[in-house]
Amino acid sequence: MNCKQTIYPFTALVGQERMQEALILNVINPALGGVLIRGEKGTAKSTAVRALADLFSSLEVVDLPISATEDQVVGSLNMEQAIKTGEKTFEPGLLAKAHKQMLYIDEINLLDDHLVDVLLDAAAMGVNTVEREGISHSHPAEFVLVGTMNPEEGDLRPQLLDRFALSVEVRGEQNPQARVEVVKRRLAFERDPESFARQYQDAQQSLRENILYAKSIVRDVTAADDLLETAAKISIKLEVDGHRADLMMIKTALTLAAFAGRTSAVKSDLSRAAALVLPHRLRRTPFEDYKQDWSDVEQLIYEECAV
Repeated sequence: MNCKQTIYPFTALVGQERMQEALILNVINPALGGVLIRGEKGTAKSTAVRALADLFSSLEVVDLPISATEDQVVGSLNMEQAIKTGEKTFEPGLLAKAHKQMLYIDEINLLDDHLVDVLLDAAAMGVNTVEREGISHSHPAEFVLVGTMNPEEGDLRPQLLDRFALSVEVRGEQNPQARVEVVKRRLAFERDPESFARQYQDAQQSLRENILYAKSIVRDVTAADDLLETAAKISIKLEVDGHRADLMMIKTALTLAAFAGRTSAVKSDLSRAAALVLPHRLRRTPFEDYKQDWSDVEQLIYEECAV
């Protein structure tokens, strides 16, 4: 008897293309460093994360509760073993469990800033190093970091926002037909999950194959010097701090090219990458207010990428 719960198909989601793209890019290239999904409740944030993981039998979602302690996250000394045998051994935490998996944190803005910093360090380095009671222990920690949050409940510090490679803002559909389709699909899924999922089998398989192929070639994708120069010009004109934005734009453009089945990134990849990399890095206006100026940013990106 198959007791596996049927998960809502990733390809059945309606109207959240940018969120889906950001998640897919991080699965193709976990070295990107994660994605922050900001938006109101009921916009399929959690559904999208679990649906994407369900595409691959080897990928699971490891939940990190906001009540978690540092020892639970990074690991700790096994005191019981130390008392019994005198040997100091390491007890793995959630970061070890999340290796090669997807680490999901709902309401990440309510997680202790120190823990967020630790998570982002591990995601960027691919290694978790713990020093406790004279023990220094390192282990691989390559995972897809996904944080979701409702901005109305508080924000992350700008320094932490910048550490996320990508960010997307999601909101409920404003098109009546799209909203109707969301409800129709959800009701159909709840009525008969297996039958509903079967309708998307071909689309799911096609997406799975595209992602796996992109993963196989992403390290071979190249970017010409003029693309790097364009990324630099965009960052300079937008007055973003440091060089992380430039690097993330290029790495994201390379991953987008891989997802398209190409081994060289082009300016259209960079334009799409900028829309995922820059919004949470604009320092002249708060993230909550960037929407009113984003059309100007898009025009700048278009002009630079069209040169």
